[in-house]
Amino acid sequence: MVLPACGMLARCRRGEISCTLTEVCAPLGNQTMNVLQINNYHYVRGGAERYYLELSRILSENGHRVSHFSVHHPDNIDTEYSSYFGDPMVFDMDQSITKKVHTAMRMLYSPANNRKVERLIRDYPVEVAHAHNIHGRVCPSVLGVLRRNHVPVIMTLHDYKLGCPVYTFLRNNKICMECLKRGNYRVVVHSCTKNSLLQSMLHFVEATVHKRLDIYKKNVSLFVCPSKFSLEKHIEIGIPEQKLVHIPHFVNLQDFHPEYHGGSYILYVGRLSREKGLHTLISAVKGLDTDLRIVGNGPMRDECELFVRQNNMKNVIFEGYKSGRGLSDLYSNAAFVVVPSEWYEVFGLIIIEAFACGKPVIGSAIGAIPEMVVDNETGLLFKPGDYRDLREKMEFLLGNPSLIERMGRTGRKLVEEEYSEKVHYRRVVDTYQKVLAGR
Repeated sequence: MVLPACGMLARCRRGEISCTLTEVCAPLGNQTMNVLQINNYHYVRGGAERYYLELSRILSENGHRVSHFSVHHPDNIDTEYSSYFGDPMVFDMDQSITKKVHTAMRMLYSPANNRKVERLIRDYPVEVAHAHNIHGRVCPSVLGVLRRNHVPVIMTLHDYKLGCPVYTFLRNNKICMECLKRGNYRVVVHSCTKNSLLQSMLHFVEATVHKRLDIYKKNVSLFVCPSKFSLEKHIEIGIPEQKLVHIPHFVNLQDFHPEYHGGSYILYVGRLSREKGLHTLISAVKGLDTDLRIVGNGPMRDECELFVRQNNMKNVIFEGYKSGRGLSDLYSNAAFVVVPSEWYEVFGLIIIEAFACGKPVIGSAIGAIPEMVVDNETGLLFKPGDYRDLREKMEFLLGNPSLIERMGRTGRKLVEEEYSEKVHYRRVVDTYQKVLAGR
């Protein structure tokens, strides 16, 4: 059985019980809670951190007291709880072998962070803890501290770390499930971690030790999957179905105003990395009489810019990192957004941001993307990695402005019903209360 994100049940396509509610759940009353949010970084480094901080904000705005545990970093946002944060765990080329071994041991089990979490919950008692990405920095050993102190833990699964030592089910930029099917030692066989045998061995040891300790299933009351695809993959990984719940991410609708008419360019927003399908996208717009604006930074930026220069492509513009009004304006003036990922996306935050702005999305048919990009309703799907198929879908949409408008309106309605801040808040708090009741 799959636990619902709210109190209503219905049958899903897999024949299992799940929540298909499209309206706000029933009011939860005025009960407030003390909630501990835990994450490796306390600043916006990526999607997981953004969600962790935004969830903290909406919980606080609704009267809950939210405390935080993370590790120190110069980019961290100021918080009254920073004195409890752990020390960073990083490898430096200049470190001695002894120091590197010590750091590796702390990533496996961190007595120092365990003590700091225990002191934090002693000084600021909590009813429930919500963990996010804690591998390799905070260290999952803190979960045992919370369990021993009778604090139930909910953990949002932002990646596939519980089944893939390198988080992504990718090897040489292709989907790889070998560790899940044959054992975690495959990460060493293929040197999957940055092509480094040493770092791959560390990830193998980490995965093996934590599996032997049963550190996640034993200490986490409920795992939250942002997509049905993620939930199904974690069933394959071995997480019991009764410990899984599907709660999609959200957007603050006030930050995005719909613009259904016009749009003079194609837009990409996200990290510039290979698994995001940038080469496929840039190849698809070659020769098109429409601009492609690329928003974001990442390890592939230089490579992509070189490809554009070498092919004399005047219609590709690199915007760099954008946020706030600058990002909202780019969404509003786009014809549509393209999400060309080539890995198992856990969710598609860019997709629901585009929908919130009234823009359809052309997305690759992989991972969680088809859950939001409903073909011919909120956008179009194409075969991952196939730039010809992508170009065909882009040309079709560019030639049908009325279809762009219709899809944009459908997407906006979907976000209002399923992915709004208000709906998400009630689903999360309802889940907290169920875990507390179960305790």
